Amino acid sequence: MFSQDKHVHVPGRPGTISWLVSAAVSIVLFMTALPVQAALLDAMHRDPIAPIILGVTGVLFVAIIGRISARYLGQPPVVGELVMGILLGNLAVPLGLDLIIVLREGPAIFDAIEQMLAGSSVEAATLSAFGGSSAMRISDLLQGPNGTELLHVVDAVDVFSRYGIIFLLFLVGLESSVDEMRRVGADSARVAVAGVLLPFFLGLAAMRVLLPDLPMHSALFIAATLVATSVGITARVLDDLGKSAAQETRIIIGAAVIDDVLGLLMLAIVSGIVVSGGVDFTHMGLTVLIAVIFLAGAIFFGPYILRFIIGLFRKFDLIEAKMFVSYMFVMTLAWTANLAGLAAIIGAFTAGLILHDAYFIHWGAYKKHAYSIRDLIMPLEVILVPIFFVLMGIQVKLETFLHTESILMAGALLLVAVIGKLACGMAASKKVNRWTIGIGMMPRGEVGLIFAAIGHSLGVIDEMLFSAVVMMVIITTLATPMLLKLSARELK
Repeated sequence: MFSQDKHVHVPGRPGTISWLVSAAVSIVLFMTALPVQAALLDAMHRDPIAPIILGVTGVLFVAIIGRISARYLGQPPVVGELVMGILLGNLAVPLGLDLIIVLREGPAIFDAIEQMLAGSSVEAATLSAFGGSSAMRISDLLQGPNGTELLHVVDAVDVFSRYGIIFLLFLVGLESSVDEMRRVGADSARVAVAGVLLPFFLGLAAMRVLLPDLPMHSALFIAATLVATSVGITARVLDDLGKSAAQETRIIIGAAVIDDVLGLLMLAIVSGIVVSGGVDFTHMGLTVLIAVIFLAGAIFFGPYILRFIIGLFRKFDLIEAKMFVSYMFVMTLAWTANLAGLAAIIGAFTAGLILHDAYFIHWGAYKKHAYSIRDLIMPLEVILVPIFFVLMGIQVKLETFLHTESILMAGALLLVAVIGKLACGMAASKKVNRWTIGIGMMPRGEVGLIFAAIGHSLGVIDEMLFSAVVMMVIITTLATPMLLKLSARELK
């Protein structure tokens, strides 16, 4: 979910044009720093970690500018980070930014590396992975004087972004709990189920109509990205309006908890279909069974394992104990989920769902602890997650929208995304404002991006579809606060 910190209201803050100019200047500074650093490194003893430091910090710098710009424009930080990534990625080619040119190719670069390690030449590997003019450009860069450093930086950025996804889903899980899932009412359950099924089947139908030749597993993955709900921005808007105690707010939050679980379960099913190479109902049933066993096993045995591990840390400082236990627990479950054939983020979310501060009773009542688990993990999330969002923006190729088919696809995804979530609000009782509930479930945010990123990495979502999904995420995220403020005025 989005960070829960409030917007900072600064008197006399700069307008939109000022911040766009600032963003452009920041990108130029980032661009000019790269060749300067390269020249300095050539003039002295080259430290192999220096290019990684420069590259990762540069991407984070761009993310910070995007986040600041979004704050001053009253938008969620993720939107600013995505837009800055899109600007950077699409300025990279004309301005000759070698690192960004490689980064914008996404998972394909790792396919090329794998082929090179298997013995293929650089030219053959890049041609197989990219095709066309991109292959020639990437091949020249990789065979250039800084080719090795480029690969190191690309690998480091990818690793940091993957850690960011894990910590992000862990924090999403921390905001919920198994007890909270049991307490949500019938309205929340109905809204959640409708909010998963309606967008999925509408999206699947749209794919079959608009792209009849698209493989079924690709159509399923696109449909799965429409299922996601990121309720953080909704919660923030309703809180700002003083409506956090409204029945509609409780329904939305409760539905979002169930929605997360169902959405991740659907991701597991679709990923299993991709791995198996087709819609195999036996394999699909096995995937569902594994996912259910994993979730049930983690929820049942997790508390016992946690109590045992925490007992081993009794002699540690509270902060050390919370950090070590939290990190090891989330990484263990993420690895176990991957071992079971599920996405690592399913394990990360499950870890957050199980773990909470009340387990650390050896250090006194948890409500009196100076720092919560969330407080301690947030610094990692604040650094790593923006790298993921900028990277997703970099991989959006605006040239894909030069074709009518791309624009039509983006529009269709947006329409289905809005209709599917608005309609799920109708599953609530007539006593509440159904439109408000539907609008509150509409933003896809970071969860939709993670689904798209996984599909992109698996090779089932091409550049055009990936760019269309990112645009859908941005627009639904931007539209929600405005629509919600209009709809929620009469809530009690």
